[in-house]
Amino acid sequence: MLSIQSFRYALVLSVVFAGLGAGGNAAAQVSPTVRLASASTPSDPGSWRHAAPGVVHHFTLADLPAPYSTTSTANGPQVVKQPANASLSVPPGFKVTLFATGLSNPRIVRVAPNGDIFVAETAADRIRVLRAADGADTPSEMQVFADGLDRPFGIAFYPPGNHPQWIYVANNNSIVRFPYRSGDLKASGTAQVVVPRLTESGGGHSTRDVAFSLDGKRMFVSVGSGSDAAEDMSKKSPEDIARWDAEHGRGAAWGAETNRADILVTDPEGHQPLHTFATGIRNGVGIAVDPDTDELWTSTNERDGLGDDLVPDYVTRVKAGGFYGWPWFYMGGHEDPRHVGERPDLAGRALNPDVLLQSHSAPLEICFYTATTGVAAFPTEYRGDVFVAFHGSWNRTSRTGYKVVRVRLEHGVPTGEYVDFLTGFVLNERSAWGRPVGVAVAHDGALLVTEDGNGTLWRVSYAGH
Repeated sequence: MLSIQSFRYALVLSVVFAGLGAGGNAAAQVSPTVRLASASTPSDPGSWRHAAPGVVHHFTLADLPAPYSTTSTANGPQVVKQPANASLSVPPGFKVTLFATGLSNPRIVRVAPNGDIFVAETAADRIRVLRAADGADTPSEMQVFADGLDRPFGIAFYPPGNHPQWIYVANNNSIVRFPYRSGDLKASGTAQVVVPRLTESGGGHSTRDVAFSLDGKRMFVSVGSGSDAAEDMSKKSPEDIARWDAEHGRGAAWGAETNRADILVTDPEGHQPLHTFATGIRNGVGIAVDPDTDELWTSTNERDGLGDDLVPDYVTRVKAGGFYGWPWFYMGGHEDPRHVGERPDLAGRALNPDVLLQSHSAPLEICFYTATTGVAAFPTEYRGDVFVAFHGSWNRTSRTGYKVVRVRLEHGVPTGEYVDFLTGFVLNERSAWGRPVGVAVAHDGALLVTEDGNGTLWRVSYAGH
């Protein structure tokens, strides 16, 4: 039986009978699964020690521990260079290679329709573009597409489809765009400001992501909170709250948190006033639009300070007008002990996310696996699933995260499960040699993964054809 410090979940280990394919690559075979009895379940299933390709996680609301069941621990990693004997693990039949090095704080990675790879080098205030032939293990060209930006993070091509004319960039407090023609390795013009100001306050979470609806009529922008749990936000009377919600959306925070912990929406030209699409999303670092259903998704870093296993991070479809809890509630009707009694009007109003993740995993970017062809394309069962990069914990006794996972969907609907896919960045309880940030599907079907600990870009291909 697991202690209160851990969630109950099904740990699934795949028993794989693998042979060697051409070139010595492990070839994946159909494999049975083994569900371990609770007596065999690790005492801390969220720990990095139990991460391995094929391990399935499924956390439920019924198993949330009480706040402060464990002490809140500051336990950030010491990031070191990759040791000579350290390697990454992927499922049988897959191959992982170091694609590019020497990047400066690489964060988001996005792939243009022609296959060029765009990387936000956030600390260097620039966007870099890499070019590689299908199947290549390294790029043939690396150029700076645009510089002089302000902590760029999100990148999106507009209009959606195979012939974009603009590249949009989400700066820390603005949205800009550059004219673009397929194959451009350097911006042909200066940045045009689309949204001059996202928030009135600085500090706090600095990442902003940008995405478009499939019809190209709506532009979504995610903006993280300015604090962990709005500890210093002033109180309002019920009458003032009602007026605020009517103008900004149910559950919208105010003061220094105005237009923060939200997903905002406007048109691609920025002509319409920026307004909230959904509220109470503490730090929706990554956003993506489902290419099949046009639903907006987000990967969210939840609040800290309540213990090793609170509050779960999450991946979810985002409902227009939805309130997701922050800062007053979490995971539906669970009230944050730091805000007891402040918003009785919101009791029962917070939506439950689709997929709960191990607390403090720090999910950053997400992408849908869309490839159907290509020399590196994954098996068909991956089509339509979601990949998520876990940056890794700083607020957990035994660290967690530092990996890439696959979120399972059935007929476009998340099952609640996620599966470890790329692991191995953690060395011990003190040190890690990589922190995944961005994920994107390459032109040839490979999965690209940035990590900002050592400034590298990795490529995962399927070799088990």
